[in-house]
Amino acid sequence: MSLTTVMKLQENFEKVVENIEKVIIGKREVATLSLVALLAEGHILLEDVPGVGKTMMVRALSKSISADFKRIQFTPDLLPSDVTGVSIYNPKEMDFIYRPGPVMSHIVLADEINRTSPKTQSALLEAMEEGNVTTDGVTRPLPRPFFVMATQNPIEFDGTYQLPEAQLDRFLFKLKMGYPSMREEIEMLSRQANQSPIANLEPVMDVSTLIELQDRVKEVYVDDTIKQYIVEIVNRTRKHDLIYLGASPRGSVALMRASQALALIQGRDFCIPDDVQYLALYVLSHRIMLKPEARYEGKVAEDVIREIIEKVYVPIKR
Repeated sequence: MSLTTVMKLQENFEKVVENIEKVIIGKREVATLSLVALLAEGHILLEDVPGVGKTMMVRALSKSISADFKRIQFTPDLLPSDVTGVSIYNPKEMDFIYRPGPVMSHIVLADEINRTSPKTQSALLEAMEEGNVTTDGVTRPLPRPFFVMATQNPIEFDGTYQLPEAQLDRFLFKLKMGYPSMREEIEMLSRQANQSPIANLEPVMDVSTLIELQDRVKEVYVDDTIKQYIVEIVNRTRKHDLIYLGASPRGSVALMRASQALALIQGRDFCIPDDVQYLALYVLSHRIMLKPEARYEGKVAEDVIREIIEKVYVPIKR
């Protein structure tokens, strides 16, 4: 890719992030990471308390890209067919007609995914992994782009079904929104005085452009030294004294693909170690299981990943 092309692409990314910031104040990092996941064709698990803007974030992203958007409110009685779709008998045609479920959209908000049964969770997560859904023995491809942002509340555990590690591994990032600062919250009140700013949000990118950008991500150059750096970090998670279960090879691929997307967003057609260092925390923290000793020491997964990053030699190519 030429320098002019890369800079033009960077301008497109900046427009999307700025558009999201019209609705979500002070969360530029989360908005950028959401765009990274979308370009890398990954998915996001957004874990935080209610009311901090998780739903609004994905709505703003979908409106910024003029993409089909569906919201699934996960409840204990939700069935897999409520997600993937169902075939209904048509007496006039004397045949079954497939009614697509909400998963047949470009951007899907899976709200409170831990409130539904594991069977229904698996229906969505299988679609995320395979890129298609199977109903009544017929396999149907999902639209492209396909992006899932799932949310869950880490505080309430009554009536919830915790996602097992094998399913957490399907998400590219696990993010947290966090509370806004006092200044940001005052600004939010000012913007919400008459109506929500999302009501007037206009798209700044179309779906065909997004697909082209996703293809461009795969063209970003990753040097062998960067690949070795990624594998070394992931391999350390399998040998660390405080980690019971390390990251899988899927984690290595996810970290490389996310680094390519971040490089493109920052106006480069090549990856650097800084991309890997910055994203490793978001890509790997939810892919490891800590031993009880780590909890006794008051450490969480993010702390251990930071320690690993600090100890791995950073490649420098002259």
